[in-house]
Amino acid sequence: MPYRDGSRLIAVRCGTDRGRIGAMNDSPDEESVTPAVRELYEELLRAWNRRDAHAYAALFTPDAAMIGFDGSQVRGSEVERHLAPIFADHPTAAYVWKVREVRPLGGDAAMLRAIVGMVPPGQSELNPAVNAVQTLVAEYGSGSWRVALFQNTPAAYHHRPDLVEQHTGELQQVLGADHGRHQG
Repeated sequence: MPYRDGSRLIAVRCGTDRGRIGAMNDSPDEESVTPAVRELYEELLRAWNRRDAHAYAALFTPDAAMIGFDGSQVRGSEVERHLAPIFADHPTAAYVWKVREVRPLGGDAAMLRAIVGMVPPGQSELNPAVNAVQTLVAEYGSGSWRVALFQNTPAAYHHRPDLVEQHTGELQQVLGADHGRHQG
């Protein structure tokens, strides 16, 4: 989905650096970190929602770590090979998300925390059984931000149904307000 300026994958634009996440500088300026890392995360979930294993995997560094909802662990260089058969053989649910925090961790790293839910194929409501909390650590290098760590942790909230309802309620508001499956 194009953005207001007509670009697809851009958070920070510097000169002719269109289509890349980040700027051409050696290190990002502090003000550009939050929008660039948020854009990286949102593009990751949009790639999932499109069932595009190649686009999803392209956002990871080769030595990144991806930890799935089920606990599976995959290196960045193996993400596409891991996801391609899942997308080919199973109808996957679409993410709905709300970014809680983006925090710079130093010159070339940042952490993002978000809550997510999923809408099963052919349905319009969230499935609270697969609510999760996601953490992404982004690394800046060669002029762009990429995923160094992505962890998808089940938000089971054992014996605390009020927290399940709160999590689902927040995301249901996002779903109802946005229809684009996300909010930041």
